[in-house]
Amino acid sequence: MSRLNTLLALTLIGLATTTHAGSGNRGHQGGGSYQDWARVTHVEPHYERVRAPGRQCSSDPYYDHETPQYYNTDRSVGGAVIGGIAGGLIGSQIGKGSGRTAATAVGAAVGAIVGDRIDNDGHPGSYPVARSHPGPRCYDVDRWDNRVTGYRVTYEYNGRRYTRFMTHDPGRRVRVIVSVAPA
Repeated sequence: MSRLNTLLALTLIGLATTTHAGSGNRGHQGGGSYQDWARVTHVEPHYERVRAPGRQCSSDPYYDHETPQYYNTDRSVGGAVIGGIAGGLIGSQIGKGSGRTAATAVGAAVGAIVGDRIDNDGHPGSYPVARSHPGPRCYDVDRWDNRVTGYRVTYEYNGRRYTRFMTHDPGRRVRVIVSVAPA
């Protein structure tokens, strides 16, 4: 049993040294470069103006004057016929000679119009009626939004100042890759 304990202890010591050696080499990139932290001195958001199309709706009922609906009423021709006959008879009594024919024609025409209006309550054959809509009235609107598209980040490392455009705000410090090579 003591051999088993010794083997187990040696295995644990080996694992601990391997883990410790790997953690000390965490920032090493190979080829003379490593990672370090630089202090961020200034962050400036970069905005872009973006069109955001949408719809705006109102729930109030409205009247649609753009597309009227036409109603066609059933019209009676009886009033026009009776009015035309009556107007023709009255016109023939007024005129004399060749004027009698003209008076009869004018009387018939006026009588037909008057008889039609009386018979059909003065309503024309078809008329537009504005429709009332109980639902929402919607129309397209364009909104313009200012959206952050990135950040201009200024940072210092080893006494030097650098500026880069980044997609996110790095906070108070930024990770940098330092490369060392012989001159």
